[in-house]
Formats: sequence, structure tokens, C-alpha cells
Amino acid sequence: MLIPVIMAGGSGSRLWPLSRELYPKQFLKLDGEVTMLQATVNRLQQLACEQPLVICNEDHRFLVAEQLRHLGKLAHNIILEPAGRNTAPAIALAALTALQTAGEGEDPLLLVLAADHVIRDEAAFTASVQAALPHALAGKLVTFGIVPTHAETGYGYIRRGAAQQGAFAVAQFVEKPDAATAEGYLASGEYYWNSGMFLFRASRFLAELKAFRPDIYAACSLAVGTINPDLDFVRVDKAAFLACPSDSIDYAVMEKTADAVVVPMAAGWSDVGSWSSLWEISVKDEAGNVFRGDVMQHASGNNYVFAESSLVSLVGVDNLVVVQTKDAVLVVDQRQVQDVKKIVEGLKAAGRTEHQVHREVYRPWGKYDAIDQGDRYQVKRITVKPGEMLSLQRHHHRAEHWIVVSGTARVTLGAREFLLTENQSTYIPLGELHRLANPGKVPLELIEVQSGSYLAEDDIVREQDHYGRMEEPV
Repeated sequence: MLIPVIMAGGSGSRLWPLSRELYPKQFLKLDGEVTMLQATVNRLQQLACEQPLVICNEDHRFLVAEQLRHLGKLAHNIILEPAGRNTAPAIALAALTALQTAGEGEDPLLLVLAADHVIRDEAAFTASVQAALPHALAGKLVTFGIVPTHAETGYGYIRRGAAQQGAFAVAQFVEKPDAATAEGYLASGEYYWNSGMFLFRASRFLAELKAFRPDIYAACSLAVGTINPDLDFVRVDKAAFLACPSDSIDYAVMEKTADAVVVPMAAGWSDVGSWSSLWEISVKDEAGNVFRGDVMQHASGNNYVFAESSLVSLVGVDNLVVVQTKDAVLVVDQRQVQDVKKIVEGLKAAGRTEHQVHREVYRPWGKYDAIDQGDRYQVKRITVKPGEMLSLQRHHHRAEHWIVVSGTARVTLGAREFLLTENQSTYIPLGELHRLANPGKVPLELIEVQSGSYLAEDDIVREQDHYGRMEEPV
């Protein structure tokens, strides 16, 4: 039994402003028609494996569920981390869960992947996994080493040791090198990029974790001892997991075990860790430009431009990254893209929200776009998916007007329930209990005009919620 374990945590701050804390890069369509998470699931099709286990945090759970549902891969297979504790505890939760749900006497193989990697050659990826299977079945802890194509200073490396039938003993894990050291690694032919992908039996990983980090093992075992079912999610014991130390699988296990082997992989891999790395893997025009969206240029080359909602024009510039979203614009020299995180740090320090959320915000029932706001008013465009509903709620500080643009709305207002269709509207007085639902087969689109003394999202008092968010502020 082969179970993919997909780690879908992380905030992707180096791809700001497209990637935000509540909508990070693994949920974006950065490199094709599907999101990075969906692409990770899709590339498993040539492997004989079970449904994937996806590990994410509470804030992203509905994003993961919706994207898996689109692929027909949603099967109570999302493990929620109460807080980020790095990769070793995350994988421990998956291993313990896999053993709990496996048949009697079964010890599943876990293929551990990140949700935010690009792999161009999926056949080569599949071949490397298949080459690793005999080693994992024999009790080895396999990591995949990316055959380097250049002297990269942004990745950690793995130095290989003695050959072992299509794999190599792991001689050493090394940190990100400087340029001269990276050149030496490349010239030697003995080093691979550390991909962060692994294959091993669940019991073998847990045995090594217990030997080297018994504190992590104990905390995760306790956390999985109490699992609370919640829709499509697996909830572990929060207090037990919060007590777990944070550590990576490399530090906690792989650098200590005597049973680590590395299988080479040459599959057009990238962790898309910056805007320049996204430019590098993208198809370019004759001038070296990569354009997404509505872009015009004159006498410009080697640029990456992402235009979300308006025209972006370039004249006489080179080697730039320009990213336009509905609420932010980034312009950065490609040689300094690693410093985009400094802007994110500045936004946090200033108490702003652009690092955390987009103007368009996704909810389990659909989404809203805050299209205008001013003193004592805010205008939103709301989209409710067919068959979905908002919570039954009231507000202390604002009243609302709803105008249906398309579709059908079922409105609960106090003791009344009624339908609204295109061009019809209603008024929600301050303090009145209300709910919006879409009983139809097509998306419901409406304009909401809020007015009042306080318009933030935390002015919501929920009485009922279909998605189990009663204790959440928004």
C-alpha cells in the first residue's frame, strides 16, 4: 500500500503579493491551468497508490477541501495541524494516521511530497519513485536528490556515498552553500539538491523518530490518540500537538539515521521559491519575457509580469518582476527577488493586512470581493456556490443591503424566509438575525452594501454554521 502524503503548509512570502498568508502559493495557478496542490495530486496518476493524505493548517482547510473535491480526491483525507511545527511532526501525524486506518498487519509506504513544487518531467518523477520502492520496502528511508543543473546557492545539498542498486547511501546533508562552494559541488558530480521528498514505511520512520526524537514521537502519538471527525477533516488533539517541539525531518531523523539512501531524480524540478525561479521555468517570448494577464511592452526583455485585473505596460526595461493584484503592485529587480520578504515583514510591522489577505477573500461557501469602502460604508461583491449557505448570524455595528445580480437567493431574516431573484433586493437591519443561501444550480452573485460605525469582519455573531466555524472570529 502506497499512500502519498502531501504537505500543504507554509505562507510563501517570497511570492507576495500574489501569495498571502491566507492564500499561499500552493493554492495558486502559477504554472498552468490547475493549482500547485492539484498538480501535485495529478502527477501521482501513474503510480499505484491510495488517496493522498494532505496536511494543512486550520486557516487553509476549506481551500484544500475545495481543490481536492474538484479532482474527485476528497475522502476524509485532510489532516489539520493546530499549529505549524515543521516537517517532522507533520509527517509523524500522517504516519500514525496511516497506520491507524490501514488494514490489520499492513505497514503502508508513505511518499512524502510538498504541495508547492513544479515537476516538468512527470515520467522521470514516476521512474524515480518506482526505483525507490525496493529500498523503502527493505526498510530504508529514501530521500530524492535532484540532479543539479547549475550551481544553485538557494538549496541545501545531499552528498552521495556508496552505490546501492540504483540508489546511494547518504554521506552528508549540507546547508545552502556560497557561490564558490556550489560550483565545487556541481563539478564533483557527488551532490544533489535536497528536494524535501521522501519514501519510507510508516513504521520505519516512526521507529527512527522515536529513537532520535522521542519527545516529538510522544507528543504526536498523544495527539493522534484523540481524533475528532469534522466534515472532511481529521482533527488531532490540539493541546497535545501544541506541546510538540518543532523540527524538520532532516534534522530530526534523516541526518541521524544509518538507513538513509538517496535516489537521483532529473525531472525538471523547482520549488518555485522566488519570482525569478518562476521566470526561469516559464515559457518565454523571443525577448525573454514571461507575461500573465493583460500586458503590453516596447523594447523590454527578460521580464516577468503578472497582471491580475488591469493593463500593465513596460517600456525600455529589463530583468524586472512586476506583479499587479487588485490591492497591491510589486516592482523588483530579478537580482533582488529574495528581498520581497522584507516588504512582507514591513507590512506586518506596520499592522497592515496586505500580507495576510487579498481583496478577494475565499470562504467555504464561496467568496467576496471588497470593491469599495469609505467612512461608515463598504461595498462587496459576494458569490455563493450552488447549494451552499453562509452562517446564521447578526451584527452589532452594521446594517446591510443585498442586491441580487444573478442567480437565486434564499434569505432568512428574523422569523421570515423568502427568495430573491435578479434585480431584487432586501435590507438587513442592525442586530437582525439573518442568513444567505443559494438553493439554485448556478452561482449566486450579489452586491452587499454595508453601513455602520464598525465594518470589520469580526463583527459577526454566529448562531448556526454549516462548516463548524462557531468559535472562529470570521
